[in-house]
Amino acid sequence: MLRIHFTIDDLVRTTVAPTADPLWEVLLAGERLRDRVHPPVFRGWVNAVRRTLDRHDPAPRLLHLLAPAPHLLTPPESADGLEAGLAALRATSPHRLAAELERLGPLPAWVHRVLGGPRGPAVLADVLRHLHSVLVEPHAEVVRESVNADRARRARDLVDAGVHGLLAGLRPHARWDGSVLEVDSPHDRDVSLRGRGLRLVPTYFGVRPGTRLGPDRPPVLVHPISDADRWTGAEPGALDELLGPTRRAVLECARTGAGTTELAHRVGTSPASVSRHTGVLRGAGLLRTTRHGARTVHSLTTLGEALVTGRVPVAEG
Repeated sequence: MLRIHFTIDDLVRTTVAPTADPLWEVLLAGERLRDRVHPPVFRGWVNAVRRTLDRHDPAPRLLHLLAPAPHLLTPPESADGLEAGLAALRATSPHRLAAELERLGPLPAWVHRVLGGPRGPAVLADVLRHLHSVLVEPHAEVVRESVNADRARRARDLVDAGVHGLLAGLRPHARWDGSVLEVDSPHDRDVSLRGRGLRLVPTYFGVRPGTRLGPDRPPVLVHPISDADRWTGAEPGALDELLGPTRRAVLECARTGAGTTELAHRVGTSPASVSRHTGVLRGAGLLRTTRHGARTVHSLTTLGEALVTGRVPVAEG
């Protein structure tokens, strides 16, 4: 069990990342690819990756061997995007990379041949870029929409109950008692944030929490998004036949709440076309439209959410 101790200053400085971290997603997607049993939500992704990935490609094997050193593969700079993270990896000194490989214990000789020498950090960055292009990038829309839905959930927790509600909402993978966050971990450890706060980073591919808590790095807790928010993408043609492709796209893109212009950009059509479709969807009880100042926001009703996700709402009473 990992116990993270908060002060008042830590609570004030706790934040939620706006997006998933691309290098953490590569690392965790590699774990899902190696799972013996794949949950239904990941089966379509696994099948798509296996059709694309050369079975002789050594990159997934290398990722697996380096996975026990997530601090090496996920520099803090990757919070600013894939290119920033890869640039930080390239800037890693060959001496530090060699020391990290030694700390991992006995590794196959080919790993040292690939990553040894002055070009080792650049080679590692190229490997992670390649894996991102295969494991994550083709599924970027699904990841983005799912993480956006989770972020909206965290925002509601924060508005309704403050930071305490935000941290309590991390169940079932973590428990909050008002001053200590207990996080599921194979290691028994206590960590004091010492006024630095905690950055909560959602992950689509993670199924258990991950951390980066070194004294010289911003504290990070990578948390799995809720299963209710983990979208797999619509079954090909299923909603198209029911709604038509444009209305289906409007409905799916409205899961996290979006304005008319934003929906038009996501769907690839005009704002006038989106307005017609949102009117039909609203009349069918699948979409609600609210105004926030001068901005119009479209979001799904419970019925609309059930249609998109395939989950039937349970009647109360």
